[in-house]
Amino acid sequence: MGIEKRFVEDGIRAARVENFLVKELKRAGYGGMEIIRTPLGTQITIYAEKPGIVIGKGGKVVRQLTADLQNDYGIESPQIEVQQVDEPSFNAQIMAERLANSLERGWYFRKAGNSVLRRVMESGALGCEVVLSGKLTGARSRVQKFTEGYVKHCGEPSETIVEHGFALAVKKLGTIGVQVKIIPPGARLPDTFEVLEPQPEVPAEPVYEGEDIDEDIIGAEIDAELEEAEDVPVQEEI
Repeated sequence: MGIEKRFVEDGIRAARVENFLVKELKRAGYGGMEIIRTPLGTQITIYAEKPGIVIGKGGKVVRQLTADLQNDYGIESPQIEVQQVDEPSFNAQIMAERLANSLERGWYFRKAGNSVLRRVMESGALGCEVVLSGKLTGARSRVQKFTEGYVKHCGEPSETIVEHGFALAVKKLGTIGVQVKIIPPGARLPDTFEVLEPQPEVPAEPVYEGEDIDEDIIGAEIDAELEEAEDVPVQEEI
């Protein structure tokens, strides 16, 4: 198998696993995952707001997830590790799921979008963007965007620094897509710089090379030179 084909298959498998975990762990506050291949198998790290629901009573849910990933998605020796999300307000996937649930419960889209945006920014994020697309108010689809702070949309920082989250809200009029982008606090952007205050200049002390110089000796030498100059006869002008 060529290396390009393997990359494509790994990407498709990761997308399928992501959709499976979003559907199965919706109640647990699913916040994303990481897949790392190791010599012993495949390490899958699941981030959740409520890790107890992911583990289940006696580890029943984790064992079922492991069996499904191995049998249905062809992952070799999956080893699932569950970690709790310390600050859900900085996790874009969790905030997108919360916003989708609010829309499904009947919240007005402007109120729901501004509520999520305000919560993220009050927590200390550098920037946040919320995009809602679908039939928000009527039969015609539209896109509504809420933005505050600083958000990168292109280049490497948009992939490595910005947190992305996506969820779906199913309503009677149709499906609404929810997209959330967050720049967490402490992120080092490429165009960040600091202005340093100028320090006062300190006058440099004179430095003499060689041995230490005695001022008395220098004064005696100058007096001797002056006396010799007085003894020299001055020639009269012709």
